[in-house]
Amino acid sequence: MNSALDLLRLLVVPFFAWAAYTDVKTRRIPNRVWPPLFVAGVVLLALTVQQALAPGAPYASRVLPGMVVSLGVVGPVAYLFWLFGGFGGADAKALLVLALLFPIYPAYDVAGVVLPLPGNENALGSFAFTILTNTVVVGVLYPTALAARNAANGEFSLPMFLGKRVPASAVVDQYGTLMGTNDGMDAGSLDLDALRMYLTWRGTTLAAVRGNADELRDPASLPEDRNDPGGGQVAEGIDDECVDSEPARAPDHGDGAVDSDAEPDVSGTIDDTAGEDAASEDDTAGEDAASEDDAASEEDGTYEDAWGAELFLEEVEGDAYGTSPDALRDGLDVLADAEGVWVSPGIPFIVPMFLGLVLALTVGDLLSAAVPML
Repeated sequence: MNSALDLLRLLVVPFFAWAAYTDVKTRRIPNRVWPPLFVAGVVLLALTVQQALAPGAPYASRVLPGMVVSLGVVGPVAYLFWLFGGFGGADAKALLVLALLFPIYPAYDVAGVVLPLPGNENALGSFAFTILTNTVVVGVLYPTALAARNAANGEFSLPMFLGKRVPASAVVDQYGTLMGTNDGMDAGSLDLDALRMYLTWRGTTLAAVRGNADELRDPASLPEDRNDPGGGQVAEGIDDECVDSEPARAPDHGDGAVDSDAEPDVSGTIDDTAGEDAASEDDTAGEDAASEDDAASEEDGTYEDAWGAELFLEEVEGDAYGTSPDALRDGLDVLADAEGVWVSPGIPFIVPMFLGLVLALTVGDLLSAAVPML
């Protein structure tokens, strides 16, 4: 009890407190913090195994089973959830660190009280598994808290269990997923990080989207020189110098001519233009049919690549948080017209993980503690 190894493991608690705070504020944790924790976890794990295998070690029988569950179950669960999109990268790394640091139950004597409370252990003997199940229990309470908050504000509809209502003009300051308008979930589940990436890439703002939707919906309005979209963090914002709220115009070639559909000024002699007119008759005849279709699409406000969504996802590195062209278009269409929308803030998973760790170190396994009460 209060062994040196168990005391060293407690050093991870303040780190997870900081990580939970950072996760709430930015939904991101720097990658540089994980390698030292992985190294510490491997070293402590090796020392724990060494103690367990020492001749006459009193707790060898509980170390090995707990280690097998921690590394053979909790670790793969973290990886698989990350692989299939259930976890973010930081969430998976945090759970892997805990699997290394806490393969078995620690024991602490705090003013004569043994923690975690005796009897509240899972049958597998894995403390990392207790942290995981505690995390799930705490996470399940989140939708209940959201529903209570929305009910207190007079919101009673299906989205009340999943999100919160915010002004459409303010979603760029939020983390989470755009669900839709107050009338329903019709925004295609647009990740708000991807929305900020799109606005930065295009060099515009949400206010411009809301004020000039008809113009910006036309993919021809995209600027020729587009920006690095960044990572979509709220703190990144958009530099004033790269903001272009006006739709892009045809480039000026320096001689007064611009690329447009207007009739060009006639210059040169009759002999020059006559040959050109004859040569272009066949070309223009073939273009008329296509231009009629394009004109019809523009008249009813539909475009082959509305908002330039497909081009954005082609140019951005990665998948923009799993966003599809349709989800981006649907989200922009909703934000262009709506006054209020539902946003699912999601669960910054390291927050319930930190709470699950603290509860595991004090109460123990919540599910095991609840069984006698049933």
